[in-house]
Amino acid sequence: MRNLIGCVAFGVMRRLILLPTLLAHLTLLSFLGCAAVPPRLCRPGEPCWPTEPEWRSLASRLQGKLLRPQGQPVTKNPFELQDDPGGTQSLGWLGAWNAAPSASAVAAESPADVAVAVDFARRHHLKVVIKGTGHDYLGRSNAPDSLLIWTHPMRHIVMHDHFVPNGCAQGGTAVSIEAGARWLEAYEEVTVRHGRYVQGGGCTSVGAAGGFILGGGFGSWSKKFGTGAAGLVEAEVVTADGQVRIANSCQNQDLFWALRGGGGGTFGVVTRVTLRTHPLPRMFGLVGGRIQAANDDAFRELLERFIDFYARNLENEHWGEQVTVKGDISLTVPMLSEGLTGAEMESLWGPLREALQTHPDRFTIQLTFREIPVDKMWNRQFLQGEFPGVVIPAGDHYYWSSNQGEVGTFWHAYQSRWLPHELFAAPKRLAEALFSASRHWGLELHFNKGQYGASAEALERGKETSMNPAVYRASALLIAAATGQNAGDEDAPRERARVAAAMRIIRQLTPNAGSYLNETDWFEAQWQDAFWGENYPRLLQIKRKYDPGNLFTCHHCVGSE
Repeated sequence: MRNLIGCVAFGVMRRLILLPTLLAHLTLLSFLGCAAVPPRLCRPGEPCWPTEPEWRSLASRLQGKLLRPQGQPVTKNPFELQDDPGGTQSLGWLGAWNAAPSASAVAAESPADVAVAVDFARRHHLKVVIKGTGHDYLGRSNAPDSLLIWTHPMRHIVMHDHFVPNGCAQGGTAVSIEAGARWLEAYEEVTVRHGRYVQGGGCTSVGAAGGFILGGGFGSWSKKFGTGAAGLVEAEVVTADGQVRIANSCQNQDLFWALRGGGGGTFGVVTRVTLRTHPLPRMFGLVGGRIQAANDDAFRELLERFIDFYARNLENEHWGEQVTVKGDISLTVPMLSEGLTGAEMESLWGPLREALQTHPDRFTIQLTFREIPVDKMWNRQFLQGEFPGVVIPAGDHYYWSSNQGEVGTFWHAYQSRWLPHELFAAPKRLAEALFSASRHWGLELHFNKGQYGASAEALERGKETSMNPAVYRASALLIAAATGQNAGDEDAPRERARVAAAMRIIRQLTPNAGSYLNETDWFEAQWQDAFWGENYPRLLQIKRKYDPGNLFTCHHCVGSE
C-alpha cells in the first residue's frame, strides 16, 4: 500500500518550563482529582435513553432538522460524503474504530439549533459528536449511539473590510466563516472574489471553521501567514451549558486561547470563526519532480545534501509543503512558494542541482519550476489546463488528485513527529536516520507545518495560541502512514508493523519532540504532552470551567483521561 499525505499551515521560541516536569504532572492530577466524575453515557435500550415522546418534542423544536443518519455512503467524492450526515472521509482504523452512524443527527442551521441539541444531550447524558465535513482521521466525527451535531448546513462566508471584535476597540480586514464551509469555498470568496488571502488548509474539502482551526491548522504558506489558529480573531461557540458565547482577545479570553489550538470537539460547538486576511503575494509557485539515487550510498549523500540545502536556502517564509523520502531511494519534491518568480525559484535551487548534476552516475534529477498567478491558484479551469491530472472535478467543486487515496480509506497506521531545527544543523545524523527508517516505510517531511524559520509576524501571533510550543522549534512534521480498504485487509498488520519500525527510529532521534494532534497516531502514548506540552494543565483548567460535566468528550481530547 502507498503512503499518504495528510491534509489537513519562525524563529526559535524558548520552551517555558513549569518547574520540573513533575510539577506539571502533579498539577494535571490535581485538576483530574477535583473534577466531577461525569455520568455514564446513556445508550439505546437503557431506561435513561430518551423516550419517543421526548425525541418527538426535540424534532418539533428543531422544525424538521432532526435526522436519522444511515450507513456510510459508497463514494470516493469527498463532497458527497460531506453532504450526508452518515458520511465520514475515513472508514476506520486498524484495532481502534470503525465508522458508524449516530443514532440521531441535528442538521444545525444556526447557533440556536446547536444550543437546543446541546441542552437535550446534557439532560439525557448522551454522547455528543460534532461534525462539519467529517474529515477527521481519528474517528472523532462519528460514533454509534450518539447525537450528532451536524454543522455542515451552516455555510455562509462574509468578508469584512474592517472587523472589530466584540468588546474590542481595534480591528482589521477579516472574513467570517460558518462551521459547515470548506476551504475551497473560503478561498473562492476571499482570494478569487476579493483579492485577499486567508490562511487555511491545503485540501479543498477540509472544513474551514471546525477541527482544522481548533487543532492548530496548517496550509501551504503557514511559514508566511501563520497557523490557522493564529489567524483566529473571534469565535462564536455554544458551550456545554447551552449558552452562545463570543470569544476573542477582549472577552472570554481564556476560552479564546483554548480554542486556538486546544483541539476540536472539546470546549464547545464552534458555529462561526472570524479570521484575519492578508494582502496577496505577487506570485505563487511550484517546484515539482523527483531526484533518484543510483544506490544506497548515493541516497545517503542525497539526503544529507538536501537537508543542508533546505536549512540554508529554503527554511524561510517563502516555502512550504513537502518532500517524500521513498523506499526506492528517491526524493519526490512537491513544494510550493509564495512571493517568488519562476526564475527566482530556479536560481535558489541552482546550487543543489549543480552539485548533483556533476555526478550523473549517482543522481538523476527531474525538477520543474512553475509560476502560478495568485488569482488562478483556485481556478479549476486554469489548473486543469496548466497542470493536467492535478485536480479531480466534483460537481461545482474539485479536489486535488493527490488526496484521492484519503477518501473512503481505512487506516492501517498513521504516526507523526516534529523534527526540531537542531537536527537540520546536523544533516549527516538526520540523513542516516531518514535512510534507515525508509528501509521500512516511506516518510513525508511537511515543511510548512514546522514553524521554525517563519515570518516574525507569524511567530508573534503563534505565541498567543495554545498549540504545543514544540511547533515553533520544528523545521518539519514527519509523517508515516499506510491505508487499505477495510479492517480485513490481509496486508494491514504487516504494514502497521513496518510503519512502527520506521517511526521507532525517528522517535529515538526525537525524544519529547511531540506530535501534531490533527494528524497523529490513535495510540499515541503520553498524548497530553505530545500534543500540547506545558500548555496542557492550563487547557484542562479551562475545560473544567466551561464543561464541568465533560459533555464534549472525544479520543485524546483535553479532559478525556
